Amino acid sequence: MKVDDKYLDEIFDFAGQWDMPSKCGLKIIAADSKNIIIVTELYQNNPGTSVTYAGGSLIKQICDSKKLDISNVIYLECNPNTFSKLSFYDEEFFQVDFELENGLPIKLKYRQLSQEEVKNLLS
Repeated sequence: MKVDDKYLDEIFDFAGQWDMPSKCGLKIIAADSKNIIIVTELYQNNPGTSVTYAGGSLIKQICDSKKLDISNVIYLECNPNTFSKLSFYDEEFFQVDFELENGLPIKLKYRQLSQEEVKNLLS
């Protein structure tokens, strides 16, 4: 499965569950008041934990690595279109909202975005 690089500028290495070496696509967009972080699932090109299972740990690792204020980001997960005949490989975006406790993201809440919401957010 080839992943479209439309929403990724780099491959980001991160420590997944149990510190397993893992990879995701990463794109950071500077918006008016917040930075938009888009992590893209790489499927079989990721040797470790998926972006969803990495959750708050991945958000923190990205913000620490890129020197972003974790309280001032919009975090999106992208399951990219892989042009498969199977509908569960269609492109989907989820906005992940979270609370901070001692600088760590907790109580993650996932909300699937419509294509119109994604377009408005990224324009």
